[in-house]
Amino acid sequence: MLVATFGGGCFWCIDAAFRRVKGVSHVESGYMGGHIDNPTYRAVCSGLTGHAEVVQITFDERIVSFETLLEMLFVLHDPTQLNRQGNDVGTQYRSVVFYHSNEQKSQTLQFIERVAPHFSERIVTEVSEAGVFYSAETYHQDYYNLNPEQGYCSVLIAPKLAKFSRHFAELLND
Repeated sequence: MLVATFGGGCFWCIDAAFRRVKGVSHVESGYMGGHIDNPTYRAVCSGLTGHAEVVQITFDERIVSFETLLEMLFVLHDPTQLNRQGNDVGTQYRSVVFYHSNEQKSQTLQFIERVAPHFSERIVTEVSEAGVFYSAETYHQDYYNLNPEQGYCSVLIAPKLAKFSRHFAELLND
C-alpha cells in the first residue's frame, strides 16, 4: 500500500471523490504544509498557519496508479487557481501535491508538464515534499457522505462528484 496526499480546495470534495475509487483503502481529511504543530480547523481557516486542507489517500498501486490519482485530482479542481478554488479563498485551499517519494515527485512534475497544454491558464499546483500530516477533526471525515443535503455539499460538491463519476466510471466502486 502507498500513500498520496493532495490539496485542491475544500477537503470535503476531494475526500468524497477518492472514497469512491477502486484500490483506495483509506481516505483521511487533514492538514499539511504549515508551520505550527497540531493545527485546528479554525486556525487553518485563518490562513496564518501555512497549512493546506488535504486528503491523505492509502491506495493499492496494483489496482489504481498514482498517475491515475493525479488525473482524478486535476478533474476535481482547477489547478490554475492560485490559493483558491471558486469562492474558497486562501492559501489553505491551494492546489498542492505533497509527494512521499522521489518517484511521486517525478511523476507529478511529468504529469503537470504533459497536461499543461490542455489548460488555458498556467498550472500553479505546488509540488512539495510531504511533511507531518495532521488529521482534521472527526466531523470533517467523510463529511459529504454524512451531510449530502447540507448547502455546500448539495450545491458545490454534488455536481463535481457527478462529473467525476462520469469521467472515471470504470474506476469507481459500485
